[in-house]
Amino acid sequence: MDRKKLFNPSGSDSLSDRRIIKGDSTNIFNLNNVRYQWANLLYRNMMGNFWIPEKIDLTQDKNDYENLTDYEKEAYDGILSFLIFLDSIQTNNIPNISNYITAPEVSLILSIQTFQEAVHSQSYQYIIESILPKEKRNMIYDKWREDKILFERNSYIADIYQDFLNQPNDENFSKALIADYLLEAVYFYNGFNFFYLLASRNRMMGTSDIIKLINRDELSHVVIFQQMIKEIRDENPGFFKDEIFYEMFEKAVEQEIVWTNHIIGNQILGITEETTEAYTKWLANERLKSIGLKPLYDGFVKNPYKHLEKFADTEGEGNVKANFFEGTVTSYNMSSSIEGWEEF
Repeated sequence: MDRKKLFNPSGSDSLSDRRIIKGDSTNIFNLNNVRYQWANLLYRNMMGNFWIPEKIDLTQDKNDYENLTDYEKEAYDGILSFLIFLDSIQTNNIPNISNYITAPEVSLILSIQTFQEAVHSQSYQYIIESILPKEKRNMIYDKWREDKILFERNSYIADIYQDFLNQPNDENFSKALIADYLLEAVYFYNGFNFFYLLASRNRMMGTSDIIKLINRDELSHVVIFQQMIKEIRDENPGFFKDEIFYEMFEKAVEQEIVWTNHIIGNQILGITEETTEAYTKWLANERLKSIGLKPLYDGFVKNPYKHLEKFADTEGEGNVKANFFEGTVTSYNMSSSIEGWEEF
């Protein structure tokens, strides 16, 4: 694949010529001339979702943490460590993806995603600094060094991204996009569920509030990659191979289940190895269906954590609501100049 030019004077900004990848636009952000309206709508939504973590009081969480069981503390610490990795690698990698995106309106929302991932990293730092004792803080950031299962998880996604950087060809780019989608659409949610479960027992409520805001952002990132993948499949038949989707999804689900059982297991009230498997496979099926592929796991058609929806839902300013269990955005804060909204 060829990296797009910073400025391409000979390019065409005609909507009929525009493509997500392998296009030939000037790369000028003419937002009055947009082919992918879903990107325009997401831009407005993502801009309306600005937030900073320090506005959320974590004083009670510090007290709650001291009263968690040892198993709950271990899960809390380990999940934070994994989430820190996810947002760190996305902050670094999204610009690498954007370098090959030739639709300016899509590049624009990827730049906002990069900013949001950085805010998420800051949020985890704020949680750690506010709640955990000093002697534990570095351990959270370094847990991947000593935890073999966490290291293998981190390495799997990082190696796919690095392969594309080392050899930026079509096959490696397609795998990097699938990996991005898996990270945004599958990897976060057993961890999020743990925090919502604590909140359902009135514990770590401040942490849960921050996770809700991160959750809302991540849902928009899921939609970005859903739409990018669908558009690229339409515009470039054969670019993606269905068997690679299934192979990577199967690996991701396997790792997600192993990791969740490793860090949570059957020791946390409300989470079992059976519910972890059921939830992860159900979620993977939903994510595959949303990009036009058949489900991978027969019989996994029900979300075992449906009762936690009220903790996953977020109501922000302007009646912005996101429900990650359903994988759709039910209402958006949009400029009055845009009419209607297409659910993805």
